[in-house]
Amino acid sequence: MTASDRPEIVMTGPLMAYAADQLKARFTVHELWNAPDAAALLREVSGRVRGVAAGGGHSHVDAALFDALPKLEIVSSFGVGYDHVDAAEAGRRGLVVTNTPDVLTDEVADLAIGLLLATVRQLPQVDRYLREGKWLKGNYPLTTSLRGRKVGIVGLGRIGKAVAHRLEAFGVPVSYHGRSRQDDVAYRYYPSLVEMAADVDVLISVAPGGASTRHIINAEVLEALGRNGILVNVGRGTVVDEKALIRALQDGTILSAGLDVFEDEPRVPAELIAIEHAVLLPHVGSASVHTREAMGQLLVDNLVSWFDGKGPLTPVSETPWKKA
Repeated sequence: MTASDRPEIVMTGPLMAYAADQLKARFTVHELWNAPDAAALLREVSGRVRGVAAGGGHSHVDAALFDALPKLEIVSSFGVGYDHVDAAEAGRRGLVVTNTPDVLTDEVADLAIGLLLATVRQLPQVDRYLREGKWLKGNYPLTTSLRGRKVGIVGLGRIGKAVAHRLEAFGVPVSYHGRSRQDDVAYRYYPSLVEMAADVDVLISVAPGGASTRHIINAEVLEALGRNGILVNVGRGTVVDEKALIRALQDGTILSAGLDVFEDEPRVPAELIAIEHAVLLPHVGSASVHTREAMGQLLVDNLVSWFDGKGPLTPVSETPWKKA
């Protein structure tokens, strides 16, 4: 394939070299974030670009971009979450959106369990205690425990089920809340998130972002979770009302929180950072070399498969694909 024969795509933001190099070898790539004038670049390529490679949640792909690229056919998005892509609008326009599910399930589930244990047993705080020389003056105070706790999972999708499977090994009861009951799982289902929060000691949110889940973990849910309660969020930051969470942590409405995601990443409120008993991570749920390379590969493979005439590999639900 000569350079002139290559399909043209737009990259909305930087991708790891492992994926970006493959894209540049297969396509004519226009790096939108590197353009001195992004609008001018879009005008220049508007009649030729047929694909978009979209990075994570900080690069938005919406109706304005679709309007600017009238020949667009497919958006291949990096990550299992794709709330940064207006998939519903893409579906209305006959476009295909793909994401990168499955390849990151185990990594994020592992991180969720690690974050839970770190929060319950205050592992970052204990580490700081030793490093600051405080052990020389006395033992660290006794911490809370995972023993005797019940866990409720918000969003029992692929990752939620992987988290639940791992929790079974710890011998803690697991329940879940979602849009509907799943007949193929044995965990207790709660149609009401408030009722589940009142019945458990730990909430683990793996819920996707978007309008339907925005702030579903609010002041009422946190109050129901109670003074011994712990919130862990590895899904999307917008699922939690961050202001309500800060108040709940400050006044003891809940015991603690372990967070890998935030409402306005990478900006984390100073009030939240100041809460010593919370454990905060910079959205690293899938951030291992192994998993990020697998995600990048699937982003590339979706585009290659599409332009080879084989259809998308992992289309999202808003843009289903039936092979002709």
